[in-house]
Amino acid sequence: MVIPERQARNQPVAIAPAPVGGATDLGAKGGPPQHVMPYACQTCAKRKVKCDKAIPICSSCRKSKIECTYQAPPPRWRTRKLASDVLERLARYERILHQHGLLEKSQFGEATISEPVSINWNEPEALRTGRLLAGQGRSRYIDSSLWHTIGDDGMQHVSDAEEEEEEEDLVFAGIDEDFALDPLTGAFIGSRRDLLQYHPTHEKAMILWETHIENVEPLCKILHIPSTTKMLEANSWQPGMASKVDECLMFAIYHFAVFSMTEEECAAKLGQPRAVLMQRYHLATRQALVNASFLRTTELSILQALVLFLMPCRYAYDSHTFWILTGVAVRIGQRMGIHKDGEKLGLPPFDDQMRRRLFYQLLPLDGDASQMTGTGISIMPDVWNTQRPLNINDDQIWPGMTEAPEEQKGGTEMVFCLSRSCLGEFFAGARRRANGANSGLLKDYQDAELLISEAENEVEEKYIRYCDIVNPLHFLTIGLARSGITAMRLRVRLPRVRGPNATDAEQREAFELAQKILDTDTTAYAHAGLKKYRWYVRPFFLWGTWDALIFVLTTLWKRCNLLLARKRICPGGRWSISTTTTGKCWSRRGRCMWRLGASL
Repeated sequence: MVIPERQARNQPVAIAPAPVGGATDLGAKGGPPQHVMPYACQTCAKRKVKCDKAIPICSSCRKSKIECTYQAPPPRWRTRKLASDVLERLARYERILHQHGLLEKSQFGEATISEPVSINWNEPEALRTGRLLAGQGRSRYIDSSLWHTIGDDGMQHVSDAEEEEEEEDLVFAGIDEDFALDPLTGAFIGSRRDLLQYHPTHEKAMILWETHIENVEPLCKILHIPSTTKMLEANSWQPGMASKVDECLMFAIYHFAVFSMTEEECAAKLGQPRAVLMQRYHLATRQALVNASFLRTTELSILQALVLFLMPCRYAYDSHTFWILTGVAVRIGQRMGIHKDGEKLGLPPFDDQMRRRLFYQLLPLDGDASQMTGTGISIMPDVWNTQRPLNINDDQIWPGMTEAPEEQKGGTEMVFCLSRSCLGEFFAGARRRANGANSGLLKDYQDAELLISEAENEVEEKYIRYCDIVNPLHFLTIGLARSGITAMRLRVRLPRVRGPNATDAEQREAFELAQKILDTDTTAYAHAGLKKYRWYVRPFFLWGTWDALIFVLTTLWKRCNLLLARKRICPGGRWSISTTTTGKCWSRRGRCMWRLGASL
């Protein structure tokens, strides 16, 4: 006969069935196996007594003859291993991105998300971060990568200082009774004056022309020397017979020649102080442009005169006025169509080459003015297709020629201008990659490096390899071209080093590139053989020099602030800076735990 209690014990419990393969209890007397729950019953849990977890009734509840109920306890809060979990997820995401080509390994061994980079003068729309400085009814838009390293407060101080300088100029500078302040103002006023008394003698005109040929023309090949020489020789004898077009070009040449001379040279060759001659020909050139109605002109010679006039005027006008004037020259050039290649338009070979030369002087002139004012260039790369001028000398072309000249291989009179134009195309983003994408917006850092290497190989193979370092013009060409390549590499690294995740190695590399640009600029200025080109070398003439200077100054300023911050928070109270600018601290209780990062 089956005992009721034994029968009840063999019946399954609906609320908590025994797990398969659960633990067994053989009992002290070696009886049959007894199922055991994995958790205590509710009664024992409330009474806080030990429960043997027997099914269906535990021993404590059986002895006390009370109800025994099993119910699973609520899950316990488990502390997640956050650090390890995040690292695992990060590693998994990195593997996925790497499989799809979206994650690259940097040269420092760290995985970095590939971001678009640009080597343009103008930032593409995807990367553009323009700012508007507004207040008291005035506003100024900043859209240039040159000023990205300067904070909003710094830019506001720069803008305020420029406004104060402009107000002072308006107060103390009166309008000349005989001449307008600039050719644009004179064109609005509409006054025309005879300039016969401002022409030099034939002998002095020839001295100025020879000076222009030696000092100016090698660095800005705008004119055709043989044909311009004939024009000057004829008109300098009888300046009253010169046309308004020729008069513009003559005064522009005189003005530029005096600008390229020193005080001693002016006194020895011309017998007058340089300041007097500069004022004389500066006013005469402006009035000659007004007399020729330069705003309505379609004459290439007048645009040549305007560009020759604006090149030295970047130091006479403030940056904003100069940018407006270069914009006027750009608009005149666009109306004349020099941004379209003349060969494709069916122009004669001579006219085509002269238009190309002028365009590749106007484009960097407007680019420099735009960079200094914080705005974009006026001629966007996707609207012009003018090819670079041929690598030829002036004696290979002449007015009226019917066949295109054969390009030379080697160093010609155009070597400086062509090497700059070669790099300028890459800077402006006008080149197209093999896949048809605009080189202005590249996939990532590696893609930018490939394009920079392509530009470096082209300028080295076509021009630099033929340069003789003994020749001052060739020496200047080498410095300009190689610093341009260095500026490109600095350009693609600046967005990275400006970020908060930049490593010491990345910052050190960018600092070394910037220092290399500044060293090249200083070397060119100190070179004795470049004295005749000092007018060009005197300011920062290299690509990227302003970027390099601003980056160096801001880096040193941030490092100085970091040292001061370290001094304030150092627990030791004593600190020093070694000769390598590596910060260390020692405490009275022993050496402090912090140490400033590696030196620059």
